[in-house]
Amino acid sequence: MVPQNEMNGRRDENTRENIAYIRQMLGELRQVALGEGADMLCYLIEMAYVEAGDVQAGRRPRSFLHRERDKSPTCRCRRPARSSSSKIR
Repeated sequence: MVPQNEMNGRRDENTRENIAYIRQMLGELRQVALGEGADMLCYLIEMAYVEAGDVQAGRRPRSFLHRERDKSPTCRCRRPARSSSSKIR
């Protein structure tokens, strides 16, 4: 049986590798979008690239939905309250 701390270490390593891979792919996609002159798409991909870098560096949590798992002392984001005028009709 594999010790729990060893399993957690493997999972953390896999997560780091996955985030690095995502960031690398976003960099390549940004170059494609730039070559096609798709400015808005290029911007959005670049924002995702920056976000992946922040997650990689530990400046951002991986998920806002799993705050207990990914606590970040500097991020105090809240979902906006829905107003009555924003309901779908």
